[in-house]
Amino acid sequence: MPQEKALVWFRRDLRDYDHAALSAALAEAREVFCAFVFDTRILDALPAKHDRRVHFIHESLLELDTTLRRRGGGLIVRHGPASDEIPALACELGVSAVFANRDYEPAAKQRDAEVTAKLAATGIAFHDFKDQAIFDGAEVVTQAGRPFSVFTPYKNAWLKRLTAADWVARPCDGRLAGSSLGGVPGLAELGFEATDLATLGIVPGMSGARRLWEDFSTGRIDHYGARRDFPAVKGVSYLSVHLRFGTISVRELVSAAIERRADAWLSELIWRDFYFMILDHFPRVAGHAFKPEYDTIQWAHWPEGYSAWCAGRTGYPLVDAAMRQLNHSGWMHNRLRMVVASFLSKGLGIDWRLGEKYFADHLNDFDLSANNGGWQWAASTGCDAQPYFRIFNPVTQSQKFDPEGRFIRRYVPELARLGNRHIHAPWLMSQHEQEALDVVIGRDYPLPVVDHGRAREETLARYAVVRKPAFP
Repeated sequence: MPQEKALVWFRRDLRDYDHAALSAALAEAREVFCAFVFDTRILDALPAKHDRRVHFIHESLLELDTTLRRRGGGLIVRHGPASDEIPALACELGVSAVFANRDYEPAAKQRDAEVTAKLAATGIAFHDFKDQAIFDGAEVVTQAGRPFSVFTPYKNAWLKRLTAADWVARPCDGRLAGSSLGGVPGLAELGFEATDLATLGIVPGMSGARRLWEDFSTGRIDHYGARRDFPAVKGVSYLSVHLRFGTISVRELVSAAIERRADAWLSELIWRDFYFMILDHFPRVAGHAFKPEYDTIQWAHWPEGYSAWCAGRTGYPLVDAAMRQLNHSGWMHNRLRMVVASFLSKGLGIDWRLGEKYFADHLNDFDLSANNGGWQWAASTGCDAQPYFRIFNPVTQSQKFDPEGRFIRRYVPELARLGNRHIHAPWLMSQHEQEALDVVIGRDYPLPVVDHGRAREETLARYAVVRKPAFP
């Protein structure tokens, strides 16, 4: 027998199509209500009240609400602890079940456990569904039934298990139930301010995701593998913030990647599943090294070095350009995320967790699983991480991936007059050359905060001590 009423709780899945929880609710209930909670447990911890992510969510909810209203429904929006608001709303609406898509972050899993218990106490069921990942739980494990900790065998098993049923769109046709409780409050009512999303060209919601996806999928996807590492080239999809908040379906992207044989693009989507899996099965990585022995590393206490890194004033142009891009736009090219993470942890010897936190505060597309996975990969503390002795040289990375200095000149304009020969390591210019260009290193642009060669030796020593077996 179908249920009379159901509530769909939107979280990081802000779309009304190919939505697993919404699809299931429409199939099982006669009346389906839709809700979103601005969770104060999350909002109160944010460092600023002009957070682009909150603005992005708010604009996406306005579009989602409009779309749901065309289907007879609308979005009920609450502001408070989600673990209180959802059970209260479910009782108020008289629903028999709440439907939501799974979240793999430790805090989210704890929240859902609290919601489940409160709902059960009033006789209301809680159903969760796989939606932001293609596979989760124990769907892709080793032959021994354990989670993978190395990407390549995980990827091979992922591909072997994949069938068309895994990427087919979940049907979401059907009329929704309206409610007098609907409506999206203004940003000011939530205690937040509008940001520069429009100035940056960031279009929230399903329409923004669709625009980016059409631009990428109509041709650039075919060249992704060759162009993705060059920050001055329009080579990536720029969809990360939309994947983060679910304004586009990952199933649609996987389907297209397979159809176009875009293996490099597909591999990145599998990495996304991999990091979800790691966080789900090994929640200790949120705050600790995946490899416990690396928690004993003695990191440098160097506030001045950390401040220089944050501000993009390290004296290494590619690192500084990347950090300034992040500070300006809330986004950073993926190749550069690896470069600056390696530079902080292995160039400056500073705890990777400080960098992870800085990214968490500043990235529009911040996702705990990917951010943690990426930082631990760069710092060699994580699963399937680069070897501890692999240390990115910021100069050679610059020469290889921004050979003409186009990206550097955009974000470090004080170096714009330098030629391609010197822009990657401007301190190597002679005093005469600096004065001729009126770019004096140490005056107009910082000297390097650290010598890469010396830093490399210190890093090798720091990590080698950790790796040696302890003898009495």
